[in-house]
Amino acid sequence: MTRIAAPRRAILAIFLSCALLAVTACHSYHIDTTIENRTGSDIQLLEIDYPSASFGVDRIASGAIYHYRFQVNGSGPLKIEYTAGDEKQVQIAGPTLVERQQGQLKIILLPAGKAQFTPQLTPPS
Repeated sequence: MTRIAAPRRAILAIFLSCALLAVTACHSYHIDTTIENRTGSDIQLLEIDYPSASFGVDRIASGAIYHYRFQVNGSGPLKIEYTAGDEKQVQIAGPTLVERQQGQLKIILLPAGKAQFTPQLTPPS
């Protein structure tokens, strides 16, 4: 009986180790972002800079929504830059992001180069 029980215990130990590794080591921290254009006109060349990276889109129509998911490495401010409908460059400073934050960030681009930020982010763990 010991010959059969030992292999079963070894298999069980390997299975439990793999399960524990999967639960603890594979978590990825992401921020789901929604950008809504309420400026009253189309915007061009939208770029969002965040710690250690950036993303963007060529055009967002007036009233349109753009979704993007990203991961923060490091910490620092979020910055927005785009070309408004009147061809002026707009730069907006956003909230500070910290590595390992996760959750949702809603950005509403408003007229006159303003923006409203609604972060629902967990503190870094």
